[in-house]
Amino acid sequence: MEFSNGMQLLDMMPTGYDWNYVSELFSSLGENGRMMYLTNQIPVDMIYPLLFGLSYCLLLGYFLKKLNKLNKLNSPYMYLFVIPIIVGIADYLENIGIITMLKSYPNLTEISVKTTSLFSLIKSMSTTAFFIILIIVLITLGLKTINDKKQVLTR
Repeated sequence: MEFSNGMQLLDMMPTGYDWNYVSELFSSLGENGRMMYLTNQIPVDMIYPLLFGLSYCLLLGYFLKKLNKLNKLNSPYMYLFVIPIIVGIADYLENIGIITMLKSYPNLTEISVKTTSLFSLIKSMSTTAFFIILIIVLITLGLKTINDKKQVLTR
């Protein structure tokens, strides 16, 4: 960010971006900033999607198991596990797009910018959906725990 003159980096823009923004950002970053983005920021961001996908998939499974929603393998709740995996895949595809654009700069193409921006949007929308689902599951688990304790106390 110190090279970008206050402009947000692409992987930090949940609503996407256009060709003009990418061109202005990469110009603002300069040669050193683009190289820093490519060699420092992106490699670190290649670890996060795997950790996000696996850990949140397992966390969601743990809470759904506590709610007895995973008694059968064909439970419709099994599809919720896909959401953090979608986040991870979209993040990897976004990173690959950013790498491609950084390496091809100044010859940016509209299609590479739009495709990478689409993966940024998919990543942010699926991340939001996941956390909404997680909050709903946690609230449901909390209410179930309270009800279970009330039933024990009234016996």
